Amino acid sequence: MKGDNIGELEELVLLLVGVLYENAYGVSVLKEMKEQTGREVNISAIHAVLNRLEEKGLLTSGMGGASQVRGGRRKRYYTLTSTGRAVLDQVKSMRDKLYNQLPALNFSA
Repeated sequence: MKGDNIGELEELVLLLVGVLYENAYGVSVLKEMKEQTGREVNISAIHAVLNRLEEKGLLTSGMGGASQVRGGRRKRYYTLTSTGRAVLDQVKSMRDKLYNQLPALNFSA
């Protein structure tokens, strides 16, 4: 695997590709990002992250069929790889481990 670490945006995009399963393409990831997280991200940033994650071997992609709605253009669909899922599991495990070490403090004022 090329590159062992992923950033927050990469983590979110990986998760969203997994959530969208067979319907994960640039615009669907963008829309889901807004709906699920409230974050507004530029479509070119989404495409850059999708390409980077594919280069790292965390996603694969393939072209879908042409549609009249898109003027005959095809969509590139993305799929989470087993390596991508393993990275997400590793990130979640690390976050849970750190979170569980937080002391039980009373923050009421």
